[in-house]
Amino acid sequence: MKVLHRPTTEKMQLSPATSAVFKVLAYYDVFKYPLTLPEIEKYATFRFHQLSEVEEALGFLKERLIIFQFGEFYSLRNEFCLITRRTSGNLAAFNIYKKAQKRAALIHQFPFVRSVNISGSLSKNYYDESTDIDFFVMTKPGRLWLCRLLLTLYKKVFLFNSRKYFCINYYVDTDHLEIPDKNLFSATEIVTLRNMSGAAYYRQFITANTWVNNYFPNHVENFPSALAAKDGMVKKAVELFLGGNFGSFLDTRAQGLTRKFIRKKYNHISPEHAEVNLRTHKSVSKHHPQGFQFKVLNEFDTICNAMEEKHSVILL
Repeated sequence: MKVLHRPTTEKMQLSPATSAVFKVLAYYDVFKYPLTLPEIEKYATFRFHQLSEVEEALGFLKERLIIFQFGEFYSLRNEFCLITRRTSGNLAAFNIYKKAQKRAALIHQFPFVRSVNISGSLSKNYYDESTDIDFFVMTKPGRLWLCRLLLTLYKKVFLFNSRKYFCINYYVDTDHLEIPDKNLFSATEIVTLRNMSGAAYYRQFITANTWVNNYFPNHVENFPSALAAKDGMVKKAVELFLGGNFGSFLDTRAQGLTRKFIRKKYNHISPEHAEVNLRTHKSVSKHHPQGFQFKVLNEFDTICNAMEEKHSVILL
């Protein structure tokens, strides 16, 4: 009896450099955001010694139609509209930046705020009608929840609860600056932060999170100048008034009420996911109820797996 053998195709293992170049493009493809050559080098997980190494990897991927080039931009998609989308978003980010600076200066004047930083899409030089201006705030230890309460009340009363230009979804106190979620998503958010005030605390934050270098060995932190934001008299007076036991009581009370509200509103979220996305510890408040971190990382894995299957390759 004749036995038929179906031909098998061996998968080709890509080099660490080529894998890293593809992966950085894949990560930003989640956001439909093409990258330039310097950006690919900066955010790659492989240590490059020369820019020509990145160009070589890009050339390999282009030859096999795994990636596409449009002028200075590289993308996983052969869609020029993504270039138009990016350039429009970059221009909108430039135009909205002064407004973001003013909001950051305002946030800094609230009691117990020590450092204000722009995060999210604007920190990556992108803005459109669907995005918010996101802020990452560092506070005085023991007053994080009181600080958060005051900022939340301001948003609800004076901004009619609009978060478009005033979205603060992550607070940490200055005694607990290390981010526990050590993954590609968190590392990206950290290295793209834009410090607006409290430069000294921002430096401490970067020092406390040097683990991001494992993800971005080519990134060099240059510590750009922050706004010269001096504490106003009202801020100093309120901090003095609430600096003792009464302030500690209010902070604990604010934390307890927020935790109770979150547990009731988001009781459909598992405890494991709530611990990552809805942290309500004494030293940290993180409010990401949509689980954006999980969504991004899952989509990133899906893109990488689909690429390996489609092109018969193995990513390192």
